[in-house]
Amino acid sequence: MSSLASPSPSPSSSASSSIIYSLTFLLSLFLLGLFAPQFFPLRKNQERQPPIPVNKELDDLHLFELASNIELSHGVPKISHHRTANSPPKIAFLFLTNSDLVFAPLWQRFFQGNEHLFNVYIHADPFTKLSPPDWSIKANFIPAKKTRRGSPTLVNAARRLLANAIIDDSSNLYFALLSQHCIPLHSFKFIYGSLLGNPDSPSSYKAFGNQHRHKSYIEILSGEPHLFNRYVARGPGVMLPEISFDRFRIGSQFFVLAKRHSLLVLKERMLWRKFKLPCIDLYSCYPEEHYFPTLLSMEDPKGCSHYTLTRVNWSDSIDGHPHTYRSPEVSPKLLRQLRTSNSSHSYFFARKFAPDSLKPLLKIAEEAIFRD
Repeated sequence: MSSLASPSPSPSSSASSSIIYSLTFLLSLFLLGLFAPQFFPLRKNQERQPPIPVNKELDDLHLFELASNIELSHGVPKISHHRTANSPPKIAFLFLTNSDLVFAPLWQRFFQGNEHLFNVYIHADPFTKLSPPDWSIKANFIPAKKTRRGSPTLVNAARRLLANAIIDDSSNLYFALLSQHCIPLHSFKFIYGSLLGNPDSPSSYKAFGNQHRHKSYIEILSGEPHLFNRYVARGPGVMLPEISFDRFRIGSQFFVLAKRHSLLVLKERMLWRKFKLPCIDLYSCYPEEHYFPTLLSMEDPKGCSHYTLTRVNWSDSIDGHPHTYRSPEVSPKLLRQLRTSNSSHSYFFARKFAPDSLKPLLKIAEEAIFRD
């Protein structure tokens, strides 16, 4: 009996099959990008994020380039129009807001008497009408652009604040990013001393020459729930090859960056090309919580604390927003609890506080909060 054997595939047919499989795969990716928004549910009242317009991107890149080109000579910043040879190191407080700075009277009390040791910069969403802050301190309102939660616009707003602060005064050595809902938990003296030492000591000027040792306080987390969903929020494989999943990190939007890391953030281009891409899964897309932790973890993990100095209560979050403290909850006991941390520093700041908590906070400030 003769046996019927299947003929071996010819090389040409194998090549054709490979081409067909490749084309099918590419077509699948195209269809995924085209129709995925219909399958991923969008956040409530939010549409798919559009890309940042090219002209606005170029404006920012020019600003970042200008700031990052500030020359360093033997580790000492070049003297600017705001800095003299006797200027002490300063902390730049960067407020990122889209509503009134209702806690300005509290911050006024916090800053009082330390005007030579800090600068304040405010990025206020130009599409939101804001009332002037109720304080007498000098605040620099920087040129701002529209921002939107869960979009790369918040990353650029933070970088815009950093760039303006670096250009404005070379004495700024630390940069604290805050929101309009943040409050201080310690005195200015305590926070300044923790970061830069005693401002009344001649040795404090050594901070200019020791900038390579300054640590940044930024939350850097891995192995968190839903981390993979956040990684593929722009689509499968989009972050490759620059960012593999094992190098992707998340963390709090609010940080205290040393100047050397602030300059690194402004110079960076490669990772930004990935993080600025529009997301298709908006439930998992928070570039403001992904870009900075991932970048600094990849570039200088040992130079970062991996924890934030801003306390947030996520125990009863709603729609991605943390617990909001209201007037009946505010007490000296609460503020003492909010200071407590498991790291080498207690928390410096806390959020999120409702406007009606200002009055009891001012009363506590009169009694104790700024006397440590």
